Amino acid sequence: MENLESHPLPDANKPEEKGLFARLKKALQGEDLSIFPILLGIVLIWAIFQIANYHFLSPLNLTNLMLQIAALGAMTVGIVPVLLLGELDLSIGSVSGLCAGVMAVLNVKAGWSGPWAVLAGILVGVLIGLLQGTLIVKIRLPAFIVTLAGMLGWSGALLLVLGNTGTINIRDKFILSLAGTFYPAYVGWIVAAVAIVAVFATMISDRRGRIKNGLRTTSLTLLLVKGIAISALIVAAVAVMNGNRGLPSDVVIFIGLVIIFDVILKHTTFGRYIYAVGGSADAARRASINVDRIRITVFSIATTLAAVGGILAGSRLLAVNQASGAGELQMDTIAAAVIGGTSLFGGIGNMWSALIGTIVIGSISNGMDLLAFPSSIKFIITAIVLVISVTIDAVTKRRRDAKAK
Repeated sequence: MENLESHPLPDANKPEEKGLFARLKKALQGEDLSIFPILLGIVLIWAIFQIANYHFLSPLNLTNLMLQIAALGAMTVGIVPVLLLGELDLSIGSVSGLCAGVMAVLNVKAGWSGPWAVLAGILVGVLIGLLQGTLIVKIRLPAFIVTLAGMLGWSGALLLVLGNTGTINIRDKFILSLAGTFYPAYVGWIVAAVAIVAVFATMISDRRGRIKNGLRTTSLTLLLVKGIAISALIVAAVAVMNGNRGLPSDVVIFIGLVIIFDVILKHTTFGRYIYAVGGSADAARRASINVDRIRITVFSIATTLAAVGGILAGSRLLAVNQASGAGELQMDTIAAAVIGGTSLFGGIGNMWSALIGTIVIGSISNGMDLLAFPSSIKFIITAIVLVISVTIDAVTKRRRDAKAK
């Protein structure tokens, strides 16, 4: 028999290997998807598009980029908890279009005020999530089938809601202000400061939690480097947007959603239950967690934030039409979450993956638009990005499972 002493078990309390290179190596090996490869990926993507078109990194285009990704980002925030459960929701693109359509029809055709029309659109998203979640949990239908049917059904419902007009132009000041307001410079710096504090508070809290539970932790030096790198991106983004029209309101909403749901996931019982159910639903039931309630709530959160994303998109585009929520939007949300570090297999990920992953996907889409790529090429590249991100996630899971044995 082989001498076990030659292969000692890893010490859970032993700090992880120090050094940026070691950290990157471990990330690429799948033990922990670090933020550094993702940030380096963003830098590489931006460098390529800047070389191809020198307007890419202009304040005007970067502000437009942030405007474009806010709606996608809000929807990605909703898809992250679903992925943490090990599930998929294929309907949120169609749900976003339908909820935006409900809002537009009530405001323009029925004469409802902007705030009430927006609330009605969000309420539709909540009800759709409750319906789909109940079908999945109580009747035991596969989430893939229920949400695939939803993707088709809610697209048809959008056509019925819009009627013969096809396109509804939005003129309500409140609705347009959701994505059409640009804040002065001092507001941008306040938001940047709050975001940076949230980043460091999250990292410190995570580290303390891992130490308390006897898990491997990141060195303080690497933690500081990571925080500084993220903070630099935040400061640069705000500086660029202040150099153009200012911080857009829909970006504030998006970042606010990321921070709020990050706190919910990491610092509330409900958030811990989501990770527990995603890690092992059977173990969660044995721990007296109401798994059915958690799953229904998570599917409702996904469609609610899909409604928010659809409304933000309608506000930015000044209209809702038959194509709202269609195209590659659905796949982009999943790709963004996975690229950001949330596993398709459940139990692993965080809310900041919605922000980082959305920037990656948005940058690729924006750069291709700037270079006037045809739709055929855009779809192919988006598909390749999705396959690569899922492949990395699958390889990471296999290596993680092998280490656990």
